[in-house]
Amino acid sequence: MDQHFLTPLFEPQSIALFTGAQDAPDQQTPQARALLGYLAEQPFKGHITPLDVHTSGTLADLAQAKADLAIIALPDDEILPALELAGRIKVGAALVLSAGVSAQKAQDMHRVARRHGFWLLGPNSPGFQRPQLQLNASTVGELAAQGQLALVSQSGALTAAILDWAKQNRVGFSTVVALGAHTQVNLAATLDYLASDRHTHGIVVYMEGITNARRFTSALRAAANAKPVVVLKAGRKQAGNAAAQTHSGAIVGSDDVFDAVLRRAGAVRVRSFVELFSAAKCLASRYRPVGPRLAVITNGGGPGVLAADWVSELNLKLGVLSEETRGALLPQLAPGASLSDLIDLTEEATPAQYRAALEAAYKDRGIDGVLALYSPKFGGDAMAVAQELVQMRPRMSKPLVACWLGDASVGPARRALSDAQIPSFRTPEAAVGAFGNIASFYQNQQMLQQTPPPLSNLAAPDVDGARLLIESALAERRQVLTEMESKALLAAFHIPVTQTLLARNPTEAMMIASQIGFPVALKIDSPDIPHKSDVGGVALNVMNATAVRDIYQDMMEAVRAREPDARINGVTVQAMARKKQGRELYIGVVTDDPFGPVIAFGAGGTMIELMDDHAMELPPLNQFLARRLIERSRVHDTLKAWRGAPAVDLAALEQVLLRVSEMVCELPQLREMDINPIIVDEHGAVSVDARIVIGAAAQTAPGRAGRYGHLAILPYPARFEQVWPMRGGGEYVLRPIHPDDAQMLQEMTKRLSPESRYFRFVSSMAELPPTMLSRFTLIDYDREMALCAVADTEEVGEDGQKVKKRRIIGVSRYITNPDQTSCEFSLVVDDAYAGQGLGTRLMLSIMDVAREKGLQEIIGLVLTHNNGMLKLMRSLGFEVKAYPDDPDFRLVTHAL
Repeated sequence: MDQHFLTPLFEPQSIALFTGAQDAPDQQTPQARALLGYLAEQPFKGHITPLDVHTSGTLADLAQAKADLAIIALPDDEILPALELAGRIKVGAALVLSAGVSAQKAQDMHRVARRHGFWLLGPNSPGFQRPQLQLNASTVGELAAQGQLALVSQSGALTAAILDWAKQNRVGFSTVVALGAHTQVNLAATLDYLASDRHTHGIVVYMEGITNARRFTSALRAAANAKPVVVLKAGRKQAGNAAAQTHSGAIVGSDDVFDAVLRRAGAVRVRSFVELFSAAKCLASRYRPVGPRLAVITNGGGPGVLAADWVSELNLKLGVLSEETRGALLPQLAPGASLSDLIDLTEEATPAQYRAALEAAYKDRGIDGVLALYSPKFGGDAMAVAQELVQMRPRMSKPLVACWLGDASVGPARRALSDAQIPSFRTPEAAVGAFGNIASFYQNQQMLQQTPPPLSNLAAPDVDGARLLIESALAERRQVLTEMESKALLAAFHIPVTQTLLARNPTEAMMIASQIGFPVALKIDSPDIPHKSDVGGVALNVMNATAVRDIYQDMMEAVRAREPDARINGVTVQAMARKKQGRELYIGVVTDDPFGPVIAFGAGGTMIELMDDHAMELPPLNQFLARRLIERSRVHDTLKAWRGAPAVDLAALEQVLLRVSEMVCELPQLREMDINPIIVDEHGAVSVDARIVIGAAAQTAPGRAGRYGHLAILPYPARFEQVWPMRGGGEYVLRPIHPDDAQMLQEMTKRLSPESRYFRFVSSMAELPPTMLSRFTLIDYDREMALCAVADTEEVGEDGQKVKKRRIIGVSRYITNPDQTSCEFSLVVDDAYAGQGLGTRLMLSIMDVAREKGLQEIIGLVLTHNNGMLKLMRSLGFEVKAYPDDPDFRLVTHAL
């Protein structure tokens, strides 16, 4: 049960092969002929049993043919009988190599697979490769060289092209998977497997679309948390939607949303086939996420300047040596060398001087990576310089990329660099771009670690009142809220708004304006007019009552002339926002299909669509994410002290973003929203205008709703937090685990006795490896849950004084099984707290969570000689029975 459910597919020990009559190749499908050819070239390490759907024999004969994986390459009309036969011999997975199978026939195949309980890659799949098993179960080309990079692609043609490139560039793979259309084993399931695959250290993905946003995002986050992931997505749509009812809907495209998803998932996106290859080179070199400071070592000023320009273009930073390092390095270089920004060694640079510069950059704490540029020079030795990099590479923990310009004279040097797994490029721009992909991991991994709750620690909003307002509008079959309703919704979440009152005739407008105080703003109030200023529906700085009356009448006539069919409620009157040095910004919400709501931020005002400034982030937000969202916008620089205006109150702006995040999380019917403009200065923020569109809630996970079913990333489930008394005094907090708990979890693991560690992990390891630690603490709350018991203890510090220290003293968790109806649990309690009822409470609480998720059964494996755990399970009503696959374990189950 520790094995992944796709292990029979990607790590088979035995294969049942359905390819038709092998003595009549002309009767075989093209896929069968290709498959048999590749299997003959590279014999599989396991056992292969050829089978025929027309074979006759007894069930006893079939039992002898039991296999982990069935590979089927047959004509369409023979695939279903082959799948039935595969089910009878109890395979764990099947691969159907075919093309052109319709969606309806594919569904029939999926039903057979589900009925027999195995997983199906296909139909229409070009197959997969596992080089370490010498298994080429594909039609995309010769078996790839063995390596530590996985390739997952939704295009067979692109897979073949990448494998051809990899052979030329000496890039190896742990796994190659070409999914194809209508496959049951989809992109999310494959990523989920690769996240825990010990042979894979980096993942390259080519994708065209997804069907389940929640599953995809969850699997991508799990994979990117464990290893670097690079994604190339085709089908980028042009931003903008003619049917949009808000500015946000008009300027935010689905491709922008996908960028936000990848950033939040900790993965990196590339935009072209060439960039994908560059990223693959870097991943094959096993470089880990680093910061953005790139030092450039060059023997020519021109290439160095080109590289520096591209560093700036990609929003990286040019790594500059510290004054101390410069002082030590300069005497070792030629007289004309410059170290002020570029590390320019001059045309006379020797291999020894390159080595000295590399060592200096490697040791300097102000540098995150190094680009070595070499331009062919008369009397120079390109190979000797490359050999210096090759010798330095094993000692460098920082990324090292190379660019040997030219062609014929530097070819051997490039090959030497590639053989040493140093990413080598032909142009400075490509080399800098490759480092930029590595640096993006550093930033996106920070985003991945954020697990904010749906509600912030700010004053509680009036969620019930907001829902009532939305339900009233929907009951009237309205999708667009009026400005006053929109502002009421904002006010329910404590977002500052200008006072706004509706006038239904000129006299009311004059009276309201006199009460509010001049100057005022007048705006047409209509659910059918999204952009008021476009139809003459806005008047600002109206200074007296007479002007209010005249403008009211003129505005009504102008709007009716331009929009004769629009419903007009009247004119709103509001006080002018007195922020002379305020910045006009906008905050928006759009609902994407399939990823659900996304929050946008940028420059506001009447020119919002022309400026097209929209940074984006997926909810929920916390302060870190809100600050990063602001920093990514083009308007960010104007929020500092600018042209005589003091810096704005960033904390107030962040609070508004957190409030909008709360709205999005708690109001699933909120489909689009514009707060434009929101005016911010040094004293705070105020929303001047707002427009909200409501409708049916989005569903990011088909078939599974729940309170936050409209979100692609589930928020931290703070509702499961509980406080329980400890036997003998004191108390502990029971709460869901989060990434910041990693160190406490490691400390508890180290405190466990060897026996307790073995009972939990079936291993004698003294501590958790970093990958396992991150997997245990950064979890997807949709498909799994981990509850930790946290207690404050008193310890004697180094100075002899008593200090309080927070500890994790127990953890229970479950992971949902692929059938989506059951889950597997685990439990560990600190030895010092055994016998205090902690295990019982952890188990009862994790069962409550699983029950709330709609799961029907909780199961687990317990070592046969773990008497304490077996006793606890029986006391909780679990059924204890033998585990047929391993007599050292007992299977414990409980209906939920």
